[in-house]
Amino acid sequence: MRLLSILFLFISFLAQGQTVCSSESRERLEASLAELSQMDVSGKSMNDLTIEIGTWFLNTPYVEKTLDLPGDEKLVVNLIGLDCTTFLETVVTLARIAKEGNLNFEAYGQELEKLRYREGINHGYPSRLHYFSDWIYQNQEKGILRDISKEIGGTVYENNPSFMTSNPKFYPQLSNPEYINQLKETESEIKSRKYYYLPKTEIRAHEGKIKSGDLIAITTSMTNLDIVHVGFAIEKDGRIHLLHASSNSKKVEISEKPLSDYLMGNKSQSGIMVSRLVEIGN
Repeated sequence: MRLLSILFLFISFLAQGQTVCSSESRERLEASLAELSQMDVSGKSMNDLTIEIGTWFLNTPYVEKTLDLPGDEKLVVNLIGLDCTTFLETVVTLARIAKEGNLNFEAYGQELEKLRYREGINHGYPSRLHYFSDWIYQNQEKGILRDISKEIGGTVYENNPSFMTSNPKFYPQLSNPEYINQLKETESEIKSRKYYYLPKTEIRAHEGKIKSGDLIAITTSMTNLDIVHVGFAIEKDGRIHLLHASSNSKKVEISEKPLSDYLMGNKSQSGIMVSRLVEIGN
């Protein structure tokens, strides 16, 4: 059965070959859409709705590189194996279409594409928002979120990502030199912007300004990377924790430690960027 599921992932091409979704993922998506159709979301904030949906995915297996399929770039819809970014994208997409009242597969795919790609359109591998600081900036430009890192006490973050173009051997798609050139342009754009972050030593002091459902992007001390992990802020016992797809536990979970303590235990994690989803219909 598992072999059949894997095969379905590669042969289930929808929307004229631009979308890939396994039968198992389609089933889980349809179940989530049915659940949302029974809810009155009008009185829920985007933050509250995001947390409610996010907890539906607790214990979902952590699986990386699900977007990197052979051949031309496809919009991958995968709800049965999630990494930290695809977990966040899945939840945000479901919350947005629930608020918009468009609870169907086509609307889900359109919203996911809008979130995942530059200009909201899949124009090939380089158009995917590979660097999460770029993901934040581009989706703020689309009116989907607000980067609140500065207003909650953040300081300037030196952001000079170059990891992908410096290490093309890790990315099969970057055997195409033109893709490398396009990504170098993206890296230059990111470098030209001003970003802010909250250093991990200051998270505890400013924790009260972070709300459950805020998007958390963990910055790094590595000079050629921008963000090393993402998830959602979630309040637990009066403290802010992290709801995320964990590579350590290999599943979606709520961090045992509060967010500030979680970062202090990792030398390469330097702080956080915080974004808040824009309300829909208000």
